[in-house]
Amino acid sequence: MRDRATYTPYEQPTGGWGSVTSLLKNAISQKAVHSTPALLKDHNKTGGYMCTSCAWAKPGKPHAAEFCENGAKATFWDLTTKRTTTEFFARHTVTDLLGWTDHDLENEGRLTQPMRHDPATDKYVAVSWGEAFADIGAKLKTYDPKSVIFYASGRASLETSYMYQLLARLYGNNNLPDSSNMCHETTSVALPQSIGTPVGTVLLEDFKKTDCILSFGQNVGTNAPRLLHSLQEVRERDAPIVVFNPLRERGWEAFVNPQRPSQMLSNSPTQIATQYYQVRSGGDIAVMMGMAKALFAFDDEAKRSGRRRILDAAFISEHTHGFEAFEDRVRETGWDEIVIESGLPRAALEAAARTYADATSVIAIYGMGLTQHKLGVDTVQMLVNLLLMRGQIGKPGAGICPVRGHSNVQGQRTVGIAEKTSLVPLDRLAQQFGFEPPREDGLNTVEACEAIIEGSINAFVGLGGNFVRAIPEQALMEPAWRGLDLSVQIATKLNRSHLVTGRTTYLLPTLVRSEIDQQATGPQIVTMEDSTTCIHASRGKHRPASDHLLSEPAIVAGIAKATLAPNPKVPWDAWVGDYALVRDAIEASFPKDFRDFNLRLDEPGGFARPIAARQRKWETDSGKANFRLPKALSASFDDGTDPDVLRLVTLRSNDQFNTTIYGHADRLRGIHHSRMIVMMNRDDRIRLGIAEGGTARITTAVDDGIERSMTGFQVIDYDIPQGTVAAYYPECNPLIPLWQFAEQSKTPAAKSVPVRIGVG
Repeated sequence: MRDRATYTPYEQPTGGWGSVTSLLKNAISQKAVHSTPALLKDHNKTGGYMCTSCAWAKPGKPHAAEFCENGAKATFWDLTTKRTTTEFFARHTVTDLLGWTDHDLENEGRLTQPMRHDPATDKYVAVSWGEAFADIGAKLKTYDPKSVIFYASGRASLETSYMYQLLARLYGNNNLPDSSNMCHETTSVALPQSIGTPVGTVLLEDFKKTDCILSFGQNVGTNAPRLLHSLQEVRERDAPIVVFNPLRERGWEAFVNPQRPSQMLSNSPTQIATQYYQVRSGGDIAVMMGMAKALFAFDDEAKRSGRRRILDAAFISEHTHGFEAFEDRVRETGWDEIVIESGLPRAALEAAARTYADATSVIAIYGMGLTQHKLGVDTVQMLVNLLLMRGQIGKPGAGICPVRGHSNVQGQRTVGIAEKTSLVPLDRLAQQFGFEPPREDGLNTVEACEAIIEGSINAFVGLGGNFVRAIPEQALMEPAWRGLDLSVQIATKLNRSHLVTGRTTYLLPTLVRSEIDQQATGPQIVTMEDSTTCIHASRGKHRPASDHLLSEPAIVAGIAKATLAPNPKVPWDAWVGDYALVRDAIEASFPKDFRDFNLRLDEPGGFARPIAARQRKWETDSGKANFRLPKALSASFDDGTDPDVLRLVTLRSNDQFNTTIYGHADRLRGIHHSRMIVMMNRDDRIRLGIAEGGTARITTAVDDGIERSMTGFQVIDYDIPQGTVAAYYPECNPLIPLWQFAEQSKTPAAKSVPVRIGVG
């Protein structure tokens, strides 16, 4: 019988003793107490290792403890003393393990040696690295290169990622989907069209100079807790922080800094958000339209009275294109429509706009609450419009700040993990390595799923991640996956993707970032890029979990050597022996971004890649920053015409990172013991005839011939706007149609899925 959830609103601050207690519990449960002292010395510190959890920036002068609760959990799970051994696999068939929860699978601990699935016994059996590479290479040689996918999850180093993309292109395809496709691909499409760069313009130092922050669709307490240090300092300067999010998240409400003994002893929190608005899911475009409309009204009044203008007319004239069309659109859009689509009263939007108008330097933060909608690209571009109105890009203390999720997910794209050939210097790679790269775009994540369902894919090579669990449309994907001829999974722990097997399936266990990577020239350094485009070095400090583990670069090189014809210009063995040689190759391929790469590894706070928009240089088609017009005020696939159709937001608990579930306690929301819950507005629950604490069936409200329905969700009355419901990822992924993705970016639209909810 499934455990029932308990719910008591969490009234304690984020951080504080709650985080400390959770950290210690995880250290004990993973039998990783030995690694706790090293967190203080090495975690996110120069000379130490970079966190494998979130991608938030690392300061040049780190705090005594430069880690958060989730970062510590990630480290404890990496450095656990638990092991998933050959004896474990001898005791369990794959079919049996398919019934285990995500938490229980990964909680078995680290994989210890390469394994191959034996269909006859339905068990994984040990193989040597040589046998694995030889068989994988022999099979890859027989396939049409277009029928093979090289997927990359978010935390592989820059060195590994560079080698991996080169492997794919030497093999003959650009099928390099990655976890960006599932989260911030929308950013990578939206920002180049608006300001000429696929990444944000804010550096960590800008938080010391800003006098206002706007945040949209981002849960700082769960997804980037170390950002709370900067936000706390902003608030202590009495600068306002305006938050728009469907749920009231504790991270935005109150924070006790574990680094401050006096605050810990008094448990006196810092209030983070000064204004908090619970926007309807998918209604952010309407919010920004309302704020823009108010700004025009404020500016009109300033001109009439002879006061200083609200808009930055000089910036708009010199640096932007398309302002007149944007102004016309805003002025002609009625308040009634804005209020309906945003779910917020006009007075609230005008109050938010007034706070913005009164500030001099403003940072706009956002997360997947903006990117994962049908009109996600339009939503991000509307936020840029709001900043351009007041010249808030390209000056100290101001700019656009997408908060990326996985550590180095942004950096992978920087060094060539991209299915779009326009993002990769193919001519330079061709000259550098003496081959002709494929010139047609490859498959992104959604397209890869479509091709697997169609049966046109022979092989999938996964550099980390839990692809089958992370994607939508699992009811179609899992059976189709079993039709793959080859599935290769490079991993550290067991997950569901390893149990949905192809005809031949390999598990190739690898080192984690915090472990010593000993190669021919000694312990190796790897690098990664944070959310603010700063590059950091990372040095492992702990003994590897098993003597049979290989590093990710060694595994990529092993597959490459077994698959590709020898190429004297691609020194796989030398690269594995000395990662500095890989960095030299990266610098040759991307000279502007990685100038003097090996000489700058230990620059405090990392060295920043040059971003033209920071200097108000706009690498766009117009040569200026572009105002872009949204197609509609609602970003959702739900058209709003049926009151019984609700918008489902899938979200993460503070006891998970991506598909890794550390436990069944969502402490910051007060929900414990179960993840099979749905949060509803009480009035919606009553209107739909569902008992308080009862169970519900959630059915996707589409008519495409495929039934997507899940039952057994415990209903929790929650502070959430009417018409919006929330439940956990990845449990609810089967409810998301594969074709419901953001226009242009194809990011799955997981933040406003049209659903019906009934008793069940």
